[in-house]
Amino acid sequence: MQQVFNRIAIFGVGLIGGSFALALKKANAVEHVIGVGRSAASLQRALELGIIDEIAESIELAVRDIDLIIIAAPVAQTAQILSSIVPHLQPGTIVTDAGSTKSDVVASARLVMGDKLAQFVPAHPIAGRELNGPDAALMDLYSGKKTVITRLPENSDEDVAAVAYAWQSCGAVIHYLTPAEHDTVFASVSHLPHLLAYALVDDIARKPHADRLFQYAASGFRDFTRIAGSSPEMWRDITLANRAAILQELDSYSAQLAQLRVHLISGDANAIESIYANAQSARHNWINAIESAEKQNKDGGD
Repeated sequence: MQQVFNRIAIFGVGLIGGSFALALKKANAVEHVIGVGRSAASLQRALELGIIDEIAESIELAVRDIDLIIIAAPVAQTAQILSSIVPHLQPGTIVTDAGSTKSDVVASARLVMGDKLAQFVPAHPIAGRELNGPDAALMDLYSGKKTVITRLPENSDEDVAAVAYAWQSCGAVIHYLTPAEHDTVFASVSHLPHLLAYALVDDIARKPHADRLFQYAASGFRDFTRIAGSSPEMWRDITLANRAAILQELDSYSAQLAQLRVHLISGDANAIESIYANAQSARHNWINAIESAEKQNKDGGD
């Protein structure tokens, strides 16, 4: 599919939406980008940085004669944003999102979009940073990263292809999951790790001798807790939106910690080492798989 989007509208011009716009511009895949958001300061900054070409004066004007709308705001805002868009949504305009949860987003779309539901193609780019706002946006943020499309039965092949093309223009590799499959997978490998990182840093920060502890924290602590620097509002919304799946993963992880505690109390060195060795092997295999995939993409493989 070869095309240039004449006009796109981005709801949320921070890290995710801003990087999307910059990547499309780098690929010469868009002519004009309109920004929409709650913060006038963020919109003005996005304009200054060349992320967007225009600040929307109203929702109606923002979505008029638009090829593609992307919602890159915290997931709890999705229903409200869709509700504001729907009365002005023209035939042929595709709406997508970049939310980290999908079942709740789809439920919101089904609730508010009515006979325009087919125009909404849910998606989730698997990329990010611990920084926020327009200044955090990077034109290469999505290069070589996965974007998951959780298409609806109502979506046309053409609209799904257009959304896939947009993300491919950003350098992303397209994958497809159902909304339920998506939320189950990412509860395990994304949402739970964020919860744990936030919990660890919060626990240490609340200790009476926190300053002393942070004084001696080094690269291991920094690497483990990097994602605790992410947007609290965004991750609050993700945690609540996918809480059923996250609770299952949290229970499983708690059971693993309880088992480790038993081994630690009993001084069972072999059992502890066995867990560590299995984790080390699994991580090495995962890293090797990533490196192989990146080499294949770089070398022109599938």
